[in-house]
Parts: sequence; structure tokens; C-alpha cells
Amino acid sequence: MQLRDALNDYKRHRDHETRFPGECRTTTGRFSGLDGRLVHVDEDGRLRDFSYPLVGLTGVVRSRVGVRPAGAADSETTWFDAEGGDQRYHGDTALVVTTHETPHGVVSQYDLTLGDVHVTHVDASEADGELDVAACVGFGPDGRDTQIGQLRHGDAVEVYHAEEHDYLASATGFETLRGEAFGGFDGLAGDAPDPYPRPVSEDRYEDGQLSGDVVGVLPAPDGSATFATLLTDRSERPRADALDAVRTAAAEYADVSALERAAEAQVGDVSGPYADAVAADLRVLSLLSGPRGLRAAGPDFDPYYVYSGGYGYTWFRDDSEISLFLLESDRRFGLGLSEWHEKSARSYRETQLDDGSWPHRVWPFDGSLAPGWANGRLEAGDDVEYQADQTGSVVSFLASYLAETDGEEAEAVRETLERAFDGMDDTLADDGRPATCQNAWEDASGRFAHTAATFLEAYSALAAADIEGLSERALARAEDVYRAIDDLWVPERGIYALREYGPDADRAGELDERCDSAALALSSAHRTYAEVGEVDERRLDRLVSHVETVTEELYRDPAESDVAGLIRYEGDGWRTRTQDDEKIWTVSTAWGAHAAASLSAHLSDRGDDRAESLAATASELLGHVLPGGSLCLANGYLPEQVFDEGTPDSATPLGWPHALRLATVALMDEYEMIDAGSAATERLPPRRSANVGTPDADD
Repeated sequence: MQLRDALNDYKRHRDHETRFPGECRTTTGRFSGLDGRLVHVDEDGRLRDFSYPLVGLTGVVRSRVGVRPAGAADSETTWFDAEGGDQRYHGDTALVVTTHETPHGVVSQYDLTLGDVHVTHVDASEADGELDVAACVGFGPDGRDTQIGQLRHGDAVEVYHAEEHDYLASATGFETLRGEAFGGFDGLAGDAPDPYPRPVSEDRYEDGQLSGDVVGVLPAPDGSATFATLLTDRSERPRADALDAVRTAAAEYADVSALERAAEAQVGDVSGPYADAVAADLRVLSLLSGPRGLRAAGPDFDPYYVYSGGYGYTWFRDDSEISLFLLESDRRFGLGLSEWHEKSARSYRETQLDDGSWPHRVWPFDGSLAPGWANGRLEAGDDVEYQADQTGSVVSFLASYLAETDGEEAEAVRETLERAFDGMDDTLADDGRPATCQNAWEDASGRFAHTAATFLEAYSALAAADIEGLSERALARAEDVYRAIDDLWVPERGIYALREYGPDADRAGELDERCDSAALALSSAHRTYAEVGEVDERRLDRLVSHVETVTEELYRDPAESDVAGLIRYEGDGWRTRTQDDEKIWTVSTAWGAHAAASLSAHLSDRGDDRAESLAATASELLGHVLPGGSLCLANGYLPEQVFDEGTPDSATPLGWPHALRLATVALMDEYEMIDAGSAATERLPPRRSANVGTPDADD
């Protein structure tokens, strides 16, 4: 997102009750992107790349598409808007189909991303009269808004800054072609949003070719026109090859049937309970994946860090938990994800720090260190600004994945786990709980129940992995953490505390007795511990009380809408805008379902009748995040948060709740907590696919 677009959105939404002005939202529209670029298609047909975290190239930063009578002037162009139209996917593919109501009749737009190419086909054959297609496409090569140049190649345009060169080509050429110059400081600083595209200016002649925006009119001789965009790095793809590729794509997919065949060739089948949810989860997780298997947390809607710290990065907590959930679900459903697991394990080995831990976050496209604020183990000073749960989560996945490997790969995983064990020990205090550090929500420091849960699960998974010279030591550590968790028990509330305040806090050593959905991780951690140690009856009683109380206390069902689910923790004030109460989070709701299902499974293994009521809790919470549920958008995708009046907010889709949903379905299926009537079959892409989302349209 470029500054001019952020300022335009700020001017448009500065007083909005639920929108944060200046963001590049993805809560409407749909994504396309099966293997490389991630392109958003809004409900008015505007395109925008969210590709940088995945491929290291910025691409399209703004666009607009429309039609006008053949041979007419610019002033007669009808730019598409979201009023009166409709958007869908073609079947189960990532081909986005958007219909537009225009004064000339209905016009259909087809969008498909294939690797580093995106194709847009506009079909006006059912409209009245002969129409041309107008396209305004703005590129931001190397993330730049200025110092950009254009080269014209007849039926193609090249837009560049330095390393990144982006291309636009039309299957029918261009009737007219011009650059779109900046509006100057008055437009940027004015009270009203700048129009896009701007009217033709008679200003300096060179402005049109010193801009990233291209305005073209495409002839539509048979009632349709097609244009393609291609993102490249000049050092990796010569100009001649790039021009050939973008021209070939525009010509090859110049009709609807060709686009449909290409889209259908990239999907497979999945069957089983809640197959529509399983298919959507795998689509989202593949959509957010980079070539190394590392995933962006979500589309980066706030690149200026105005209201958040950004989302287009790989966090090792989210990513490794997703990896573990995928591994468990693959074992249950036979999803054929062995390549995903292998890529994840390799990337974790390659990104591990010398001390055995992992950094705060990295870039998905190459695994290099990304901007962050919790890199205490890379900086001078103490380790408080470090999220120890991330290392614990990676260890849990790798220890579980070890059973899937052999030979040199298994040895490499074992070496990684040995270093990680030492790294965890460095942050384990003498009392058996992790030392003061940052929490999973990244908004506080202390000694958290969630961090202790990740250590219990990691040490237990290591003990179960039967690694010579390591598993016995890991079991001893797991037993230490197991005993120490009782230090966090709050008898008055029947829960485990959110945290013990750190030594630098005003309430140092005291317990923060609030309910925290992250502390629900204790449920699955104890189930893993039960494979190598004994969970006594008192602990089991406390876990039942904890899960039941936390899910009840954090549950909200606001009267303003149909949405319902769990908040993050008591007193959470983040991104509430004008809302007084805490917002509902899909991560927390899915976590509640998974925790209840995990504890139900644990109880079932012990023949405990309380398993039934916890299975009912799991089903109720899962229902809110399933397709058709109150927190799930129309395409089956989950936004991070939802306002009480029903407006989705923040990163959409967010990978973490999708993985939680998938793992919960797999676990509930294994323990027969799901009705047989929920079984169905859906098609899904083998690696990447489509999704919900988009920013607001310009006025």
C-alpha cells in the first residue's frame, strides 16, 4: 500500500466507527493465487497485489477497470463499482468471477493468478452496443511510489524502478495508452480523496512516463478483452523473456473456457466431515505460503504499522502450530501434505539461531530476519523481549514430525531439536516455569500460563520422540514443568492465571487472575504429557474447571448482531475503535473448541463421563467458525476479529484459526464427536488457492 492510497483512505474513513482510516482492508472481495503471487480482487473489480511477503515483489498497488462505447472519450468511461454486482468463485477453483451492472448492461470480469502472472478477462458480449475496455493499473516496483519509469512495447508496457520490473500486456493491444502522473502535494494534503484515475493533464510532458500508473483502452472486437500482469526481478528474467511470457499469458487466456480449464487443473478432492471447512482451511494455508513453506500470518493490511505491527511475516509460533495441526490432520484424513511438512521442517532448521531459539519473525519469501520487536536474544540486554513460546511450538512440531523421517533428514531434525532443547533450558527458571518474557498476544511481559503450556508440550513431545541422550532429559523437564504449573492455580476462580507478574512489574510475583484464551493451550499440552507421564486426578479436575470456566467467562453474544464467540482475554482493549467491550476473536473461539475437544479426548481415553459435556462445548464453539457460522465469512474464511455489530476486522484471512479449525475437525472426527451427516466432498488446490478479502474502493 502506497502513501497516496493510505491518505485517500484516511480522508474517506477518518470518522468511521469500525474502520481504521488509512488501512488496506481485505475483509471483502476475494483472493486469487495458487503458486506465487497473492492478488486481491475487490467486489468492484479492482486488483491489488499482497505479494511482497511471499515473492519479494510489490506488483500492482492500485487499479480500476471499466468500459465505454467504442471510440468514445475518456469522459464517457463507466468505471466498475460494487453496487448491483456479484462476485463468486468458479466452482471450487481460485478463478474469481465478478459481474458488474453498467448503463450498457451486465459485464463479467474473470481473474486468475497463475504463478507470477495475473490474468483479467472482461466479457462485454451480453452488453448493449460495441464497447471498449478501460484499465488503469498502478505498479509500485521495489515498493516505490516515485522515481519510477515506463517503457512502451506496443501491446505491452514495462514499469520499473531498479531491481523489480513489472509488465502489462493486452491480447488485443491498446487503442490509447498514457501514464498517470501524481497529483502533487495539494492533492495529497487536501481534505478530499484524489480521484483515480485523474483527468488527463496538460502538465509536463514527461510526467506520463515517470509514473507507475498506466491507463489504457483495450479494443474488444468480439465483445471481450484480456490483459495480463507479470512481476519480475530483472536479474532473474531478461526483458525479452518477460515480454514473451506476459504476451503469451494474455493471448492464451483470452477466453473464459481457457481460464476455467487452467483453474480446474489446479484443484484436487477432499472428503470427510465438514469437507467444505477442510477445503477452505487448506486453501487459506496454501494461499499464505511462500516457496519455502513459510507462511505469512495474513495479508498485510497495515503496512505503515499505524494500528498494528504488520501481518505479512512468518511468526514461528503461528507457523509451527499450523504445521503441527496440518501434520495431525494429514495423519487422520490422508491429505497428502508430506511436501508441506518437509518444507516446514527444513525452513525451521535453516532459520534456527545459534543459541537454539528462533527469532521473532522472518520474511516468508526467503526466511531472512524481518522487522520485529521481540528479538531480545539477538540484542544486548536480558531476554524479556523474547517470546519463548515460539521456540516451544517449533520443538513440538519437529519432535512430532521426526517419526515421518529417516536417514539424513532425521539426523538433521534431531540435531535441531538438541540445540532447541538447550535454548529452552536457557529460559526455564529454577522453579520449573519459563522465565519472564513476552506473551503470545505480544502485548505484555511476565510468566504466562500459555508459555508454560508450550514448554510442557514441547518437552513431552521430545520425551515421546525417543531420541537417544535427549528424551530422558526432556522427560525430567516435562515433569518439572508439570509440577510447577500448579503455582498458577487460582482457586477462587477455578482457573490457571493468565500470568505471574515479572520482577519489574508493580505487582511482581503476584498472579494476574484474569481469564486468557491462550491459557487454553494447557489442555492439549497435558494430553501430550499423558503419553509420557501421569496426569493425576487433581490436575484433571483443575483442567476441567479451567476449560469450562475460561470458555464460559470469555464467551460473548452481543445483541447488536448474530456474531458470538470468545474474546482474547478479560480487559482486552485492542482495536476496539468506538466499541466499549472486548472484540470477539476467531483464534480464541477456535482455540476454545480445540481445547474442549482435546480435554474431551483425554477424558474419553480414561473412561471419564465428563468427556461428553466437553465435546458439546467443542461442538458449540466450532459451530461459530464453521462455514455458515456467525464468525465465518461467506467463502468459509475467518477474519482475525469481529465487531459486536458484525463487521469483520483486521487480517483476513488469518491462517492460525483456520489451522485450529482443521485440527479440531480431525480430532473430533477421531473421537466420534461429529454427526455423520456432516460428511461431504469438496475440491481443493494441492498447494495454494483462493480466499476472501479486499480494501475499500475509491469514491
